[in-house]
Amino acid sequence: MKSITIKGSERESVGKVATKALRNAGLVPCVIYGGNQTVHFSAEEIAFKNLVYTPNAHTVVIELENGKSFNAILQDIQVHPVSERILHIDFFQLSDDKEIMMEIPVKIVGTSKGVLAGGVLRLNTRRVKVKALPKHLPDFVEADITSLEMGNKLYITKLAVDNIKLMHPDNTVVAQVRISRAAMKAAQEAAKAAKAPAKGKK
Repeated sequence: MKSITIKGSERESVGKVATKALRNAGLVPCVIYGGNQTVHFSAEEIAFKNLVYTPNAHTVVIELENGKSFNAILQDIQVHPVSERILHIDFFQLSDDKEIMMEIPVKIVGTSKGVLAGGVLRLNTRRVKVKALPKHLPDFVEADITSLEMGNKLYITKLAVDNIKLMHPDNTVVAQVRISRAAMKAAQEAAKAAKAPAKGKK
């Protein structure tokens, strides 16, 4: 999985006053947990642009001014309800030998037979939760829709994955090809035509 580097400064004061001062200075207070100790740090808000405002999934390398470095993933984020400014971010520290759960984007591949016949593709599940060692985390999970006929569904059990576990029920629908209104109307008209008696016949 691709990684993003964020540079920040470790902070000692974590109270409300110190946190407010950081935000007023254009910095985002953050915390890293999951390791031997919890680490509090801050970084410029713009540093999180490519991590937060993207449909892609990334791991994060957090480099602090004191020389400390951490591999982590974004665990939780708080955003102001009006201004949409980032208020706080929680990171979870990664360990090479411990599995981690993370949401990964679904990437559609192939051309559905049902879509070629006039159906409409619907992506029901845009992200899937997976469990894997950090080294096995993929950038995306492929969903091959080539075999989907009109009216068919692609279940999560049909996704091709290696070295990761999909944390969803087997009946989770990833994508489906629905019958379009135009195709449905054409089918109805064809059915009526088949039932109607031919001209000149009684």
